[in-house]
Amino acid sequence: MLVGTEDAFRAVAARDARFDGSFIHAVRSTGIYCRPSCPARTPKRSNSEFYPTAAAAQAAGYRACRRCLPDAVPGSPEWDLRADLAGRAMRLISDGVVDRCGVQGLADKLGYSERHLTRVLTSELGAGPLGLARANRAHSARVLIETTDISFSDVAFAAGFASLRQFNDTMREIFGRTPTELRGQKRGAPSSGAGTVRLRLPFRTPCDIAGVLRFLARRALTGMEESGDGCYTRSLRLPHGTGIAELRAAEKHVACALRLSDLRDLGSAVARLRRLLDLDADPVAIGEVLGSDPLLRNSVERSPGVRVPGAVDGLEIVVRAVIGQQISVAAARSTTERLVTELGDELPHPEGGVTRLFPTAEVLAEHAAGALPGPRRRAETVRDVAAAVAEGRLALHPGRDEAELRDDLERIRGVGPWTSSYVVMRVLGAPDVLLSGDLALRRGAGLLGIPGEPAELSAHARRWSPWRSYAGVLLWEAASSGPATRQEPFELQEKS
Repeated sequence: MLVGTEDAFRAVAARDARFDGSFIHAVRSTGIYCRPSCPARTPKRSNSEFYPTAAAAQAAGYRACRRCLPDAVPGSPEWDLRADLAGRAMRLISDGVVDRCGVQGLADKLGYSERHLTRVLTSELGAGPLGLARANRAHSARVLIETTDISFSDVAFAAGFASLRQFNDTMREIFGRTPTELRGQKRGAPSSGAGTVRLRLPFRTPCDIAGVLRFLARRALTGMEESGDGCYTRSLRLPHGTGIAELRAAEKHVACALRLSDLRDLGSAVARLRRLLDLDADPVAIGEVLGSDPLLRNSVERSPGVRVPGAVDGLEIVVRAVIGQQISVAAARSTTERLVTELGDELPHPEGGVTRLFPTAEVLAEHAAGALPGPRRRAETVRDVAAAVAEGRLALHPGRDEAELRDDLERIRGVGPWTSSYVVMRVLGAPDVLLSGDLALRRGAGLLGIPGEPAELSAHARRWSPWRSYAGVLLWEAASSGPATRQEPFELQEKS
C-alpha cells in the first residue's frame, strides 16, 4: 500500500488514474479528500495526507471532492490480494453485512471478537467497521440520488440509514451538499426508468470485460441467464429480495441496469457484480508479472487487462463445479439448466428470457438427488453440499479464510482439491490459484510451449505468483482458441 510514501505523492502529482481506489489523498488546506488523479492543482507536499480508505479520511474530518468524486472509482485491488482479516472484512462490509447483521454479526462471520476486529480495522484501514459501513451507505445513497427520482426518504431507507435526519447529516458532512443539491448537479448520469437503477461500474484500464462476458455466455443457464448483442443478463438472489442485472461493456466502465424488488439490496448487488466481473483488479501489476515470462507475453498482449470471473452466489459456483467434473462445458450447462428449470424459484417480475433464480440450498438438499440425471454419486455430492449450507456447516461467503474453506469443502465426499481450488478462486477471488491438474489448462500451456505435466507446470508457474489465477485464464483462452479437440475449455477434472 502506498499510503504515507513519497510514491503516493508522485502518483498524485502525475494525476495517475491507475491508483484511483488504491488510496485517498486529503488536502489539509481545503479539508477535502480526492482520488489520486483529481484534476485540481497539486497541493504542497506539506498539505497532503494519505489514507487507505475514504472512511478513514471521513473519520479525520475531510469531505469528498466535488470535482473528482473520489467515491466513484474502482475498489482497492488490495482486498482481493489480501487474505488477512482486514481484506476479508472489507469484502463483507462492501456486501452490506454490517447494515444487515451489525458489527457483531460481521465478527461472527469472520470468527473473531468484535473488539479484536474493530482494533485491527482501525489500525490498518483508519476506521472501524461502523465507519467503513457508513462510507458504503453514503456512496449507495449518492448513486440513488443521482440516478433515480425516488424520494429522499426512500433513498435513506434503501441505503441503510436509520433515519432521514441521519441521512441528511451524513450527506452534508461527507459531500458538502444536501441531497437536494446533489440531485440538482447530476453529471449526465444515465436516467433510470420505473423500478430500474442504471449506473456505471468503473474499472482500471485496460480491462478485458469481453473475455469475462464470453466466459459467462458459454455457461449461461437458460431461464437464469441470457447473453447476446454484447449484453449479459442474469437473475440475483439478494439479502432482502430478488433482482435482475443487465451488463454491457463500455470504454471505461460497465453499464449496469438493475431491477431490484427491494432497493436496500443496491449495495449488495453492486458489490457482487463487481466481484463477478473482477472489476477491482490491478491490470498493470498483473501484466508486469505475467508479461515478464517470454512464453506468456504474447497472451498478455492479446488479452490486456485479463480478469478472473468471480461469483454472485457461492452455492451456485460449487454446484456448477461438481456437476462439471469430467464432462464438457456444454454437457455441464445442460445438466445444471435442468436443476434451474425444475427447482429454481420463478421471478416475480421476469424480464425476457430471465425468469428463474438458482435453487436454494434447502430445495437442493431435498430434491437434487432426484432431479439430476447422470451418475448417482454426483447427485449425492450436490445434495450433500446443499445440506451442509442449509444446516450452517458450510459458509460460502467471500469473507471466508481460504484454508478453512478448502477444508470444509473437502470433507464432503466427491469434493477434492480441484473443486475446492476452483471455488476458492471464484468465490473468494483468490488471485494466486493454479489448477495445474486441469486438462484444458494443461493443453493451453502446451500450445504456448509451457510444460504441461502438473509438476512441471506448477514449477514453471512459480514465476507468475501472486497472479497465477490470471495466468490460468490466459492458458484456458489459449486452449479455446487452439486446434479443435473433443475437450472444451474449463473442463473440471475431479475424481474424488
